[in-house]
Order: sequence, then structure tokens, then C-alpha cells
Amino acid sequence: MVELVLRSDRVVTPEGVIEADIAIANGRIAGLEKFGSLTAPRLIDMTGRIVMPGGIDPHVHCDWPMPAPEGGQPQKTEPASIVSRAAIHGGTTMMLDFVRTIDGATIKDAIARRDAGWRGACHVDYAFHLMVEGDIQPAHLDELAETIRSGHPTVKIFTTDITPNRKGRMVDFGDIWEVFQVIAANHGLGVIHAEDNDIVMHMYEKLIREGRTSFHHMAEVHNALSEDLSFRRIIRLAESVPGTALYMLHTSAASGVSAIREARARGLPIYGESLHQYMLYNSEDYKRPNGQIYHTYPSLKSPEDQAALWGGTLDGTINCIATDELCCSLKLKTQGTRIDDVTGGNSGVEPRVALMYTEMVGRRGYSLERFTDLVSTNAARIMGMYPRKGAITPGADADICVLDPTRRRTITAADLHETDYTPWEGWDAHAWPCLTLLRGKVVMENQQLTGSLADGQWIERRIDPAIIAAPVKL
Repeated sequence: MVELVLRSDRVVTPEGVIEADIAIANGRIAGLEKFGSLTAPRLIDMTGRIVMPGGIDPHVHCDWPMPAPEGGQPQKTEPASIVSRAAIHGGTTMMLDFVRTIDGATIKDAIARRDAGWRGACHVDYAFHLMVEGDIQPAHLDELAETIRSGHPTVKIFTTDITPNRKGRMVDFGDIWEVFQVIAANHGLGVIHAEDNDIVMHMYEKLIREGRTSFHHMAEVHNALSEDLSFRRIIRLAESVPGTALYMLHTSAASGVSAIREARARGLPIYGESLHQYMLYNSEDYKRPNGQIYHTYPSLKSPEDQAALWGGTLDGTINCIATDELCCSLKLKTQGTRIDDVTGGNSGVEPRVALMYTEMVGRRGYSLERFTDLVSTNAARIMGMYPRKGAITPGADADICVLDPTRRRTITAADLHETDYTPWEGWDAHAWPCLTLLRGKVVMENQQLTGSLADGQWIERRIDPAIIAAPVKL
């Protein structure tokens, strides 16, 4: 029985933007029918509004340990309960976080510990990338294979320790080679934080020696050369293990875009992610008051790098726009002032969909379909959730965001639901979510939260063989 009908003359579907009545039953989309043709116990008429799949943020960090400046007490970022509340208000219905596989006696134990902070405490659906760190033991590889097969198919790997005081995060290339063989054999996907550790650590030493320790110099440390060398090296390693597909996290430089583009041209299944702060802020913004709020790792780059990222969203090199969410107070975000202690991540999960609609559709003339791909559909396809997630199509979960282009607003921290600051303070938004559905349930309506922390569910994933076999055009 159809429980809810959502009607609009601008419904973004895999076949294009159409007029339709969306029939919803048992948490799923039962059908798309002629505009104005259906009735149901509840009918929501959103004529004039944009009805799209719920946003998917494939890169968040909730309840995450934050390095403290020397002598300070380590703290954690906000938990899933807070971040997911902001996500729902912003039209995002699915988030992917990370499990540090070293945080348990076994990988299964580490997942259970991580899931305990999410189950029954999250407004949105969720999944976890597996994060491997340091020296990888043979027994760990066997566990990893089993866990990939059990519905956790994405594996995060660092090629750098990021900062001098985070030793142990980087995986050396011999162990990465072994991990790639496990990923390929079990139809997983490598999720890569790629920077050249030698270059990064050399630049830390150089700038500290020269007394140029302010965070304003971050772009010299986490530089475009580092991205170039590391992207090409990790892609070449993947090429040596047939069946290895990679998702390059937070691509920040033109050199990274070029490396992905060239690999895809050679037939390699390589996919690219960037972040909204890389697209819209550059290294000059470090000089602004509280310039740390714009930072994440790798660093912001140049206007030329930004232009390359935008170009990548149009030619299929950059497939997803994420946040690298790290929700904390302004005090914690700005506590570090040096190149070796500034806090990464950002609070951006709530404004992401509206902000990217503004910048893509409103200011750059992207189609609604292309915008939707970049903030929702492509993440579902790459990460093994499509068409259950990321599509308004019969049989899919009824995860829906309705954007209202009559609700133009200026973004302020006071109006958001995350923390006491936003790096997007004062930005104009050409539309804002007025309705969010999660599996057919209205969980936000007219800026009022109507869902509960019990709504979110863990989503089992399987990577589509087509994503692994060749570079799918997204």
C-alpha cells in the first residue's frame, strides 16, 4: 500500500529531470507515476522545488581523536548524534566514516566498538571504511579479506604520517602491495590518502629549521609536488595488481587531477574525490582571521589548482564532493597555530548540498543531474550502494532531499546545527533543504527535526564489478 506521495515538477532521476508523483511504500520508492495522478494517506506537493536523492557524504570523522598541542589534553570531535543531526537538516541521508582496525583485538572487534557509538545514535544511514595503519601482519590480511567479504569493502590507506607527531599511520609500499592483493581478490576498493611522506617530512624539517612555523605556510609542506609523486606511485602500484580499483581521497591539486585523468585514460579503475573547501578556498585564505578554519590535510592549494578541480568535476576525473567532516568547537579548531599542530578536518556536512547547488547549478550552470551525481549518486555507485542509495528509481530506498530555490539565505553558524562556527559564514545559498526523507520517513520538515536517533541503520555494501573492471564514466 502506498503510504506517501511526493509530487514535484522537478524530480532528478537516473533518466533525467521529470515531472512525477513519487509513490513511497515500506520505506522504498514503489513507483514514479504521471504528475498529479496519485493519491495516498499523505500527499506532499513540492511543485517548484527540486526533488533529488538524499545527499551522501563519503568522508566524515565522528567521535574522532584530535591531536592536542604540546601539554594539552587530547579530545574527541562531536559524535554521530550531533553530526547526523546537521546532515539531516542539510539534506544528507547517508555518511561514511572510518574504523581504525587497530582499535580492537581483531578487525571484527574494532568494528563492533565503532558501531556501538552509532547504532541507535544516528539520524542517518551509515557505513564504515576500514582503516589500516602501520605494519600489516599476515594474520591481519586474512582478517581483512573476511571483513571485505562481509559488507565492509572499502579500505583506507595512508602513504604518509601527515605530521611529524603522528608516527605509525603510514603504511609502507610493500605492505600496501600486499593489501592491494587482498582488495583485488575480494572485490574491494582502496580508499587512499596519498601524499609523499619524504617530501612532506622534508618540508616540515626545512620550515622549522628556517623558523617559518606558522600554519600560514601549510601549502609549502603539503604541496602539489607531494600529491603528484604519491598519486602516480600508488596508481602504478595498483596497476601491477590486476583487479585493484582506487578512490583517491581529498584530491587537492591540479597534479592529482592529472594523475587520475591519465590513469583512467589507460583503462585503470581510478576515481577521484575532492572537498568543498578545496573547491572554494585557497592557500591565501590561511591569512584571514582564524585562517585555521579553512584547513584540512592535505593543505589548501592555489587558484590554478582550484580551476583544475572544477574542470575535473566536468570531465569525470573528480567524481564526488565530500567534507572530511571533523566537527568541533572554534576553540579546538584554532588551538593549533603551527604547521605541525594545526587541526585538520572541517564542519561542513550541513551546508554541503546547498552550497554545491549554489556553486554548481547557480553560478556555473551545471545541470541538476551533474550536481546530483557529485553530491549523492556517484558516491553510491562507487562505494557499493547503488541503486539502493543515490537514486530516485523504483525499488530504491526513499532517501530524498527537497531543495527549495525560493529559500535563498546567507549561511551563518547561528542557523546551523553542528557547532559554534562555520567556515562558510556569510556565503550565499541559492536554495536550502525544506524536506528530508530517510527510507520513506519524513525526518526533517521546514527546518524542524521530525526523525529520531534510532532512524539510522548500518548499510551493507558490495562494490559493483563494473566499478572494479574499468574506469566507469560517472
